Amino acid sequence: MFASSRIFAVCAGALLAFSCGTQKETPKVVETVVRPVGTPVEIGTPLGLPPVPIPENNKPTAETIALGKKLYYDTLLSADGTVSCASCHSPEHGFTDGMATSVGFAGQHGKRSAPTVLNAAYNPVQFWDGRAATLEDQAAGPIANPVEMNLSHSACVDKLSGNADYRKLFDAAFGPGPVTIQKVQMAIASFERTVISGNSPFDRYQYGGDRKAMSAAAIRGLALFKDTGKGNCVKCHTIDEKYALFTDGKFHNLGVGVNSEGELTDLGRYDVTHAEADKGAFRTPTLRNIALTAPYMHDGSAKTLRRVVDFYVGGGSSNPQLDKEIKELHLSGPEREDLVAFLEALTGEMPANAGPGK
Repeated sequence: MFASSRIFAVCAGALLAFSCGTQKETPKVVETVVRPVGTPVEIGTPLGLPPVPIPENNKPTAETIALGKKLYYDTLLSADGTVSCASCHSPEHGFTDGMATSVGFAGQHGKRSAPTVLNAAYNPVQFWDGRAATLEDQAAGPIANPVEMNLSHSACVDKLSGNADYRKLFDAAFGPGPVTIQKVQMAIASFERTVISGNSPFDRYQYGGDRKAMSAAAIRGLALFKDTGKGNCVKCHTIDEKYALFTDGKFHNLGVGVNSEGELTDLGRYDVTHAEADKGAFRTPTLRNIALTAPYMHDGSAKTLRRVVDFYVGGGSSNPQLDKEIKELHLSGPEREDLVAFLEALTGEMPANAGPGK
């Protein structure tokens, strides 16, 4: 139930008690608990990744995953029937869109590059600025965003409710009852938790014991990646003993998007927290499958991995909130190439049955 509905119910109850001259307590509003039904599914974990975090109230079932996948690829969720979740997060581009900034409703461009959905289930928060706490929270945002899909949640529910096939799928996934935006969110999030990629050459080398899984250049690049006196990339793009997410899940200011006057063109995390230290800070992206998801940075300003490496070598762009860990790096040309070779070795296997029509 939406907040406005709860407020109305409480106020109406209080008014009724007052007008009748009773001393009874105001009736409590009972919210409907939505939980998936159907066949439970255990999401497998490929080599190099930990178990997928699953919320207690949205454990995956075959029915919610199937519904979420259909919703994810369906342009019905946009106002003009031309944009789907997959428009900006396509398997053809590593679940991004290959563009600097995404194109949404009526050809409008957003101001940020689409982050990958691959392994987004492991993110502690969602979006570049972390404004959504969960995949469920994230799923609703683009639908109503006027630049992205431009479909109000009420209109979205009306569209889906008027579709007999969808009504059957929602009943199968959540039991009999009306279609709600909460169910839409839960289904899409359940599908997205299956979009997991691991078992890369790095994983087979690091965790599988296959010394031939990576090239000699990639092995040298891994050493540079971890060397605190060289790349020190592992400071933010973490590698643990039994798995590697290649992100600390935190927010850092790299100086990306600083204009010629030295001003930040996008305040990032600051727009969520309003903390001065968060100006220009963005969530550390995972490096898994990074070779598939060009262009890079939150604004898509780096077209190649070599450009990304060169940016870090230069120590980012100076601004008052520049992260203290961002310093000039002393890497030769061949060392930079080795680092790129390692990043390319992070391309893992695509999840089965995640594409449209599969």
